[in-house]
Amino acid sequence: MAEITLKGLAHSYEKTPKGAADYAIRQMDHVWHQGGAYALLGPSGCGKSTLLNIISGLLEPSEGDVLFDGQRVNELPPEERNIAQVFQFPVIYDTMTVFDNLAFPLRNMNTPEYRVKPKVLEVADILELTSLLDRKAKNLTADEKQKVSMGRGLVRDDVTAILFDEPLTVIDPQLKWKLRRKLKEIHERFNITMIYVTHDQLEASTFADKIAVMYEGQVVQFGTPRELFERPAHTFVGYFIGSPGMNFMAVEYRDDQVMFGTQPLPVSEQMKHAVANASSANAIANDISYNNIKLGIRPEFIAIASNPTADSVPIQVTSVQDLGTYSLLTFKLNEQTFKARLPEGHPPVGEAAFAHFDAAHVALYIDEYLVEAGHE
Repeated sequence: MAEITLKGLAHSYEKTPKGAADYAIRQMDHVWHQGGAYALLGPSGCGKSTLLNIISGLLEPSEGDVLFDGQRVNELPPEERNIAQVFQFPVIYDTMTVFDNLAFPLRNMNTPEYRVKPKVLEVADILELTSLLDRKAKNLTADEKQKVSMGRGLVRDDVTAILFDEPLTVIDPQLKWKLRRKLKEIHERFNITMIYVTHDQLEASTFADKIAVMYEGQVVQFGTPRELFERPAHTFVGYFIGSPGMNFMAVEYRDDQVMFGTQPLPVSEQMKHAVANASSANAIANDISYNNIKLGIRPEFIAIASNPTADSVPIQVTSVQDLGTYSLLTFKLNEQTFKARLPEGHPPVGEAAFAHFDAAHVALYIDEYLVEAGHE
C-alpha cells in the first residue's frame, strides 16, 4: 500500500505555457492516504485522466512532485512504481485463456509456478471467474473482460495502488452495479489504495469513501458524498452533484435587503449581514454587474405552496414531472429557471404559487467559492 502525495503539481501540454488556460492540471497539493477508496470525479476535459497518468508514471508533470510514501517518483517509469492501472477498455490478451491472462503479471516477474496457480485461483474466485479460467479471452463478454483486466492488477502482492480510468464505460448498465459492488468488496478485502476516475456521480458515491471533484484542472472539493451534497465548496460542485443540481441566484445588498434582481429575498439576519459585507474580487467601483456573489439552495430544500407566507416569494410554475416517489417542479423567479423537488403526495399547485427557501440550507458563494455566513 502507498500514500500518494501531489506537491505543487501542475501540468501543461504546451512547451511554454503562458497562463492558467494552457494548463491541463493547475497547481495543486493533494494527499491520497494509504488504503483509502477514492474517486476522481468531473466532466470530460477537466484533467482527471491526465492526473491519473501522472500518478501512474505514464506522464511526467511539468511542475511539482509526485511522492509515494514520501519518496519522489517523478522520473520512475510505471513498472517501477508498483501501480496497477485498469483502463476504460480492457487490456487483455485475446488469444490467451483467462487463467494465463491472470497469471501473466506473475510469470512476467519470474514468480515460481507453484505460487502462480493458488494466487490466480484466489483472484478468480473473488471476481467470479473460476468457471471461465479455461476459456479464451476473445470469447468473453465486455464485463467479463473488464473483470479479467482488474484481476491482472490484483494478482501481484507488490501492488501498492490500483488506478481505475472510467472502467465501467463499456459495461451494460444492468451489470455496472454488480461490478461496483465487486470493487467495493475487493477494497474491503485487500485494503489497497484505490483511485477511481469517473464522470458519473453515482459510480463515485457508491465506490468511494471520499471524492475529489475536479473542474478546469483543479480539485475544487475533497470530501465524503454527503459533504459534497450538503455543503458544496464550489458552485460547480453544487451544480454537478445532485439530480437536479443546486439552484443559484446572483444577489446584491440594496436598501437594507438581499435582492435577486427586483425581488427581495427573505433570508436570515446572519445571511443579510454576510451579503452586505461580501466583497468580490471581480467588483468594480459603482458597477455591481461585475460582482460575483451568489446564493445557492438545493431543490430538496425549497417548499412550494399555493398561498403566501411572510417568508415566501411569488413564482411562476412552468412544469411538474411526476417521477413516482417524488415530483420535480420547474418554476421561474425573476425570469430565471429553478427546480424544486416535492415529496410524493404533495398537494397540486397552480401556475401562480409561492416558494419558501429553507434558511438553514441557503449557502453564500463569493467568486464561486463557499463562504460561511459570519466568516466573510
